[in-house]
Amino acid sequence: MIYLLEAFHWSQLLQPQYYIENGGLWLLLLVVFAETGLFFGFFLPGDSLLFVAGIYSDLLAGQIIVTHNQWLDLLIIFTFISAAGIIGNYVGYSIGKKVGPAMYDWKENLFFKKKYLVQAQEFYEKHGGSAIVIARFIPIVRTFAPIVAGIVQMDKKKFIYFNIVGSIAWVASMLCAGHFLQKWILEQFHFDLKKHLEVIVLGIVFITTLPVIIKVITHKSK
Repeated sequence: MIYLLEAFHWSQLLQPQYYIENGGLWLLLLVVFAETGLFFGFFLPGDSLLFVAGIYSDLLAGQIIVTHNQWLDLLIIFTFISAAGIIGNYVGYSIGKKVGPAMYDWKENLFFKKKYLVQAQEFYEKHGGSAIVIARFIPIVRTFAPIVAGIVQMDKKKFIYFNIVGSIAWVASMLCAGHFLQKWILEQFHFDLKKHLEVIVLGIVFITTLPVIIKVITHKSK
């Protein structure tokens, strides 16, 4: 125990391989749950964690049942991770819905203005469904999107439907990308991604945040 504490560094919380090596599938599910619906989960790895999970799909699925079949391995972890993402988002939505009504009575300050709630409500009424799905693929945003949806009282049935669609699309795409890219590169170039996860993770973070950065820069005034 003392050795583990001495070896631990906070930067490891940003490394997806740390969760897989030290907690396996169960810790992975907890991270996905927290990152997709709890306020403090925004800093946890999401896309990169699922990508790496696809690479280690046989190892993770083996904690439940050993299949020796790549498709069954992917299906097993896909089912569990999708469920964690759906539940996480719903918890975030429920928290926002409970806190939301009271926020309209809060006093305005530098960080909070009622007009922002009104604007957010109008946005979700117009783009609510697609916003929930797209938010799944954007770091940090996917943590707060369901909470905001609850705050502005987005229709519950509508939220649940797009929550399920978004979680399935996000998990399936990331897992398959990691699994099959690793397999293809290893067969074609004999290059093992497992030995270069740091570079892969940085690449994923850059790719997923680039559209947001471009949007902010090009539409700053708006």
